[in-house]
Amino acid sequence: MMARHLLIAAGFAALLLVSACGSGGSPAEGEHSEAAADYERGPHRGRMLRDGDFAVEVTIFEDGVPPEYRVYAYQNNRPLPPGEVQLSITLTRLGGRTDQFAFAPQEDFLRGNAVVIEPHSFDVAVRAVHAGAAHDWAYQSYEGRTTIAAAQAEAAGIEVEQVGPGTLEETVALSGRVELQPQGRAEVTAWYPGRIVAMTKQIGERVRRGEALARVTSSESLQTYTIPAPISGVVMARNANVGDVAGAAPIYVIADATQVHAEFYVYPHDAERLRAGQAVTVRNLGGERSVRATIEAILPSADMMTQTIVAHVDLPNADGAWRPGQAVEGEAVVATHAAPLAVRSRALQRFRDFTVVYARVGETYEVRMLELGRRTPEWTEVLGGITPGETYVSGNAFLIRADVEKSGASHDH
Repeated sequence: MMARHLLIAAGFAALLLVSACGSGGSPAEGEHSEAAADYERGPHRGRMLRDGDFAVEVTIFEDGVPPEYRVYAYQNNRPLPPGEVQLSITLTRLGGRTDQFAFAPQEDFLRGNAVVIEPHSFDVAVRAVHAGAAHDWAYQSYEGRTTIAAAQAEAAGIEVEQVGPGTLEETVALSGRVELQPQGRAEVTAWYPGRIVAMTKQIGERVRRGEALARVTSSESLQTYTIPAPISGVVMARNANVGDVAGAAPIYVIADATQVHAEFYVYPHDAERLRAGQAVTVRNLGGERSVRATIEAILPSADMMTQTIVAHVDLPNADGAWRPGQAVEGEAVVATHAAPLAVRSRALQRFRDFTVVYARVGETYEVRMLELGRRTPEWTEVLGGITPGETYVSGNAFLIRADVEKSGASHDH
């Protein structure tokens, strides 16, 4: 399924380069521009709105101050004193939220009474009253917004979820290998020295506890006795044959691969933060297999050469997928922090100078500029920029970013 999603996502990304599967809007009004605007610009590089001989120029000013509306009025293309005009602007954002702005004269312009919150992506309604006459305009000013059909988004593997609380786990990275637990290995020796008269198992064969492995004739009593398997497992070594004289050396070595643990080698500055009972995520080096386990013990001595300390992590292994000697990675949870609002770290993207996620309303996606707190590989705390319960793209968000960049819905002031 993962390979299918990656293939579809690659095709979707290629499609973005050659076709318009999303729709961007005209750039937002303001002071600087990176693309040609499809509207008339005024002397202050803002959007000119005309109604007969009367006109207003709408700009968003953000040079050294938070973004704010500054509007200039004209009659017959000549500047009007700002005190002669009453102005209001209503912004309707994706999802239906509205922002209302009242204006007061300042110097040669009308200044809005509130910050124009990012993103500057909205439907704009402007009303101006001059000399007893009302003038109304409406236009779209979108940035960081695109529309993708639900079927396309699903086929590309775009994943969404709702913004809500999360638990941030502070972790320590570990590396080590899988080892048999002491009770998972048995060396089978003769009880009494003597000649081996029968052996029943070969290397690689499975045995059950109590099953007969060999028969030996004692050199002292000349009686023949049977040696049973002390544990269930797989024969790892066979060190004798029929006719050999059995002594203290093991005849067989048996391993029970279901009884394994991970041995992680921890440097002293990390070992100080580890405790028995802490949760650990163990992964193979390819990342295809992982399991949540706990630290069962931290050995009290350090290796003289490397100064590392060994931490044992129990590994459930009923299916035998974790093999003794296999290299593994881990992340030990050394602290947890509750975040009232959090998003998946993989959802974070860059947009202009902001770190963003993409909110979804219906089939429309739009940037949400975030104020971020603590961050872990899984979750990132959100301090502002998105509301609880809002749906955002949590997986394959780079596809939305690519479509937004292709659409050219830019921050065009």
